[in-house]
Order: sequence, then C-alpha cells, then structure tokens
Amino acid sequence: MAGKQDNLKPRPPVVAVVGHVDHGKTALLDYIRKTEVVAGEAGGITQSIGAYEVEHNGKKITFIDTPGHEAFSKMRAHGASAADIAILVVAADEGVKQQTKEALEILKVTKTPFVVAITKTDKESANIEKTKNDLISEGVFLEGAGGDISWQGISSKTGEGIKELLDLLLLMGEVAGLTSNPNQNARGFVIESQMDPRRGMIAHLVLKEGSLKKGDEIKTLSASGKIKILEDFLGKSAKELEPSAPASIVGFDDLPESGDEFVTGDGELDATPVREEIIPEDLEKKIQGEKPKAVLKADTNGSLEALRDLLKQEVSIVESSVGDIVDKDTQFAKSTNAIIIGFQVKAKKSAAHLAEIHGIEIFTSKVIYELLDTIREYKTKEKTEFAGGELEVLAIFNTSPNKQTVGGKILKGLMRVGGVLEVERDGESLGKGRIKSLQCDKEVVNEVGVDKECGLVLETPTIIEKGDVLKLVK
Repeated sequence: MAGKQDNLKPRPPVVAVVGHVDHGKTALLDYIRKTEVVAGEAGGITQSIGAYEVEHNGKKITFIDTPGHEAFSKMRAHGASAADIAILVVAADEGVKQQTKEALEILKVTKTPFVVAITKTDKESANIEKTKNDLISEGVFLEGAGGDISWQGISSKTGEGIKELLDLLLLMGEVAGLTSNPNQNARGFVIESQMDPRRGMIAHLVLKEGSLKKGDEIKTLSASGKIKILEDFLGKSAKELEPSAPASIVGFDDLPESGDEFVTGDGELDATPVREEIIPEDLEKKIQGEKPKAVLKADTNGSLEALRDLLKQEVSIVESSVGDIVDKDTQFAKSTNAIIIGFQVKAKKSAAHLAEIHGIEIFTSKVIYELLDTIREYKTKEKTEFAGGELEVLAIFNTSPNKQTVGGKILKGLMRVGGVLEVERDGESLGKGRIKSLQCDKEVVNEVGVDKECGLVLETPTIIEKGDVLKLVK
C-alpha cells in the first residue's frame, strides 16, 4: 500500500466552465487559448463539450467548456462530474439567470468546488454589486461579502483579471491535493462521442487517473474496444497521455455515452444505475398521441441527447441516431409517418430525394433553438391547415334526447356553425351530429379556430362524454 502511495504524483486540475448562455464562457477560453472559437460556432453558442489544455506559470490546467443553452443541462452535468473545480461564469450586466441557477444545482449535487468569474466588467451596464447580491440570494456568499467563495472580475476583451483567475485555479488545485498514480490503469470520463464518416467512432475523453496508452483495452458501461488511435486535444498523435490530459481516441466498437466513466485494462466501473423519471404508461400514450412523430439525427451522442431533451415535449420520438440523414432514415420515417429533424447534420442527396417523393418533411439546423422554433411553427401550421377539425370534449353542460351542450378545446382545424361532426371515443365512431351554435370568449360566433376553447350546442342523439373527440367531417 505504501508503495502505491509513493507512486502518487501531483496532477493538473480539470476545470469545468459553467453558467448562463452568452455570459462569456467561451470568450473567456478564447482569451486563454488565443483562439477564435466563438466566430466559428453557429448561433454564437457552444453546442458540444470540448476539453482544452493550457499552461500558466509553467503549470498545466485542463478546461472543459460546457454549453450554456438550456437544452444542454445534461451535458453541463456531465462536464461538472468530470471536473475537479468549476468556474461559475456570471455576466456583470445581467447577473444570475436561469441556467446560472441550474449550474449551481449541478455543482451542489456533484459537490464540485467552484470559483465565480464575474464577466463583462468592461461594459457600461456592468453592475458588480448587484451581481454579488444576486449570488447571495442563491446562497453563494463571496469573499468580502460574508462568505468564503473566491471570485474574480474579468473582461475577455481587455484580459483584465484573467491572470488572477488562473492563479486562483492553480491555488485551488494545490489545496485540493490532486494526485494520480501514472503507473495504474487509466480512468476518466467520456466528454463527447461522434461518428466520423472517414475515421469511424471517435470518443473525446478527459483522463483523471493513470496513463492512457495506444493499444489499451478500454470500456464504459455502454461501449468497449481497443485504442487504435490516440491523440491529444490538438489532434496530434500520441503513444501515451498523462493524468488530467484531454484525449481523442478511435477504437470503440459502439459510441459511448457522454458522461460515461471509462477504464482501461481490468479496471472496475461504477455500475450504479442512473435514476430516470418514469412516466405512467397511459399518460405517456396520451401525451405521445398529441404530438407529431419524429426521427432525430445529430452529429454526436451529446448533441443527440440534448436534442431529445429539447424536443421531447414537442414530438413523439420514434428513432434517434448519430450521423447524417440517409436513405434508411427516410424509409423509416415513411413507414412510421414521421418527420425528420437533424441537428448539425446534412441530408444525403438520395435521402432528400426520397423524402421529396414521399412527402416527408426534413428540418435541419446548426442552431438547436432554431429547430425548436421551426418544429413549433410546423405544429401550428399543421393544425391550422387541417382540412376538417378536431375538438376534445372537456365538459358536459346540458343533455336532452336530441341536443347537447358541451365545452372543449380545438386540437386541429376549426369548428363552424352548421358543420357535421363525428363523435369518437377511444378511436371508435359512436355517431354523428350537427353544430347548431358556437360560443367563444362569451360571444356567439360562427367559427372557432385551433387551440381555442369554446362551447357548442349540438344536434345529436349520441350521448357525449368528457374525453370524447368531435371530428368535423363536412
């Protein structure tokens, strides 16, 4: 045991950068790395997790850049769990926002020590005192304000405060006593994985313990393989990488999940299952029945997970996979009557042609929140342009032998006075009726459109119940 302890050597800190969208996380790393990542990213936001290594005062620091948009909350959680320390970025001109709060919750759950970087201090609208008070309201007590959490005001435009921030990170790493035995099997986290059309499956990792070598057997709970290609974060070929280094490898037999722990050799994995929210089956069926079906495609596993999270309330996902949109995706969409949604991928010409022939809608974008807007617009258009009309009965007001008064919400199309309806219950037709009058917002009207609630007087012998669907057929 003593021999093992004698082999321990200090390792660089792995630092996650978290916070609200557009609060300056990537701009901070741009300044540190002297690169221009922001200009090359669609929508100006980071949409996948990257790991980078820098050197400050002769010592290394590994940064994990995590997305700030709300769709990436799981990816942020992966980033924080793989990190030793976090920088919580808060813009001085906006203060604490929704994703700031989410990031704080993740840091609490993962028990990750953090330092606060108050960004954009060069802006005229910057208000550092208000930002500090916002943080106090969230239980974050900074040094100099009654607490012990270190903070630094910075400007990624002028570089003010960034050297001091890096000094803080190195000091926190030393205080934490971060060490690793470079002679043991490698252990770390999968930051991202993707399917490259030329190289196959690529996994981006952060090594936390041991040394990672070309030729190592490697595994996660979701995938395994042998390292055929090992590269550092700059894409340079390497035979071996030391603890805390970012790495890219080719050799997994399947795409590992973002956030998975990995080990090499005969190392043991933590098999504790992730707790997932379970939706009752009957409620799930009802929810899915109201949504268009969709096939999802994305460039990486992490992006695909984020896309699923973003659209799960808008569509019923029938299939999701990594890679460009190909013929089999179009064929599957045709067989399931689904649309295809692609994030940071393209549709192959043959797949696009096949989709056009069969009238299958394909939506693609490099910006994830644009896809959300597009799908919402599509759903509204689909409802509005529906030839007939569908209404769900929400209340029964009055019933007589041949006339009933009911209330409901229009799911598709419209309802109009004089229209002929079919009454359906659990997908079966019970009979027909005619709309005698309509009332919406306490006014008598001749027609009511989609998503509106209204009252109807119906001429029908069928006894209507709450939950029935009325379909306008003429």
